[in-house]
Amino acid sequence: MAYETILFDIANGAAKITLNRPDRLNSFTVQMHSEVADALSKVESDASIRALLLTGAGRGFCAGQDLSDRAVAPGADGLDLGESLENRYNPLIKRIVNLPKPVVCAVNGVAAGAGANIAFACDIVLAAKSAKFIQSFSNIGLVLDSGGTWTLPRLAGHARAMGLALTGEALSAEKAEEWGIIWRAIDDDKLQDEAGKLVEKFARGPTKGLAAIKMAMRKAWAADLNEQLDLERDLQRELGRSADYKEGVAAFGEKRAPKFKGQ
Repeated sequence: MAYETILFDIANGAAKITLNRPDRLNSFTVQMHSEVADALSKVESDASIRALLLTGAGRGFCAGQDLSDRAVAPGADGLDLGESLENRYNPLIKRIVNLPKPVVCAVNGVAAGAGANIAFACDIVLAAKSAKFIQSFSNIGLVLDSGGTWTLPRLAGHARAMGLALTGEALSAEKAEEWGIIWRAIDDDKLQDEAGKLVEKFARGPTKGLAAIKMAMRKAWAADLNEQLDLERDLQRELGRSADYKEGVAAFGEKRAPKFKGQ
């Protein structure tokens, strides 16, 4: 597929998807969904790709849905927005969450609506200090989507999540870091460099172990202690037989940097 709304690059074992509609603050259209889905398929199927960076071009990360792509004409019947979620946004969130490789999001500017919740679905979020997160759904009479009603309360707590959802107020990157919603707020001119270093670190890491950490942390949100202890046992049993674990122990004993192969 030839991409027109995203950029897709692979370097040093890491893939980078850049949402590339800067004139529309990288808001999603059907075409962009299709292109991101195609790029994710490449990331999923290529074992040499061991981490993913998601970011945006220009002054914004993503303003969510491009409303002009599904505008309602005066007097026309309402749109089935559930179809858009079922066939595009929901599969996107599931693929990010379930990807067995770390996903880093570099929020370079405004992240609004589904754009904010796509960012929150990623494993680690870095944001430029000028960036803002906005749950803009209430401003147009909609409910949070793209996992927002599930993810945001778990990240921010019920009171803060409810306030952000009902008021639609912008949340600064530095406040989001203070609240523990994102990993780190970074000076604007250093964001891409720091995000690139982090994703390349993950690409050199023990991929199976990182994927297991990601999966186990996600499972914990819905598991009780006994279930989680059993999961930890099963994962540790499997990982203890991996080549990367053997290399990690050997490197520790030999006081050298490990050379993980993602196996």
